[in-house]
Amino acid sequence: MKRDAINAKNAPQPRGGYAQAVKLENFERLLFISGQIPTDVDDALPEGFKAQARQVWHNIDAQLKAAGMTKDDIVKVTTFLADRHHTIENREIRSEYLGSLAPAMTVVIAGIFDTAWLLEVEVIAAQ
Repeated sequence: MKRDAINAKNAPQPRGGYAQAVKLENFERLLFISGQIPTDVDDALPEGFKAQARQVWHNIDAQLKAAGMTKDDIVKVTTFLADRHHTIENREIRSEYLGSLAPAMTVVIAGIFDTAWLLEVEVIAAQ
């Protein structure tokens, strides 16, 4: 698969850790991961934003592995935050998980299905 990060010079530049667009060519598999919530397999909810964010990324990693993929295959991330005050912590935990990978990204401040959940993250991956 050929993957190119696109950041048009005549449009705003990304503000860290993502590409404005990701172009894929010659991919064979496309995976859409539903919004992952911050509970574990036993439905336990970690306390605090950072712990919940790490749980969400753990759940994403589990879905990727189940599909025979890895985080390196992620091309798009959409994050729903319950409160804009978590934006910096969200960026830190996302960067901790993704490292230098720069997928296309959207962050939305929204009411989340369960008010105890501080975030939900959906992902698109390709190989």
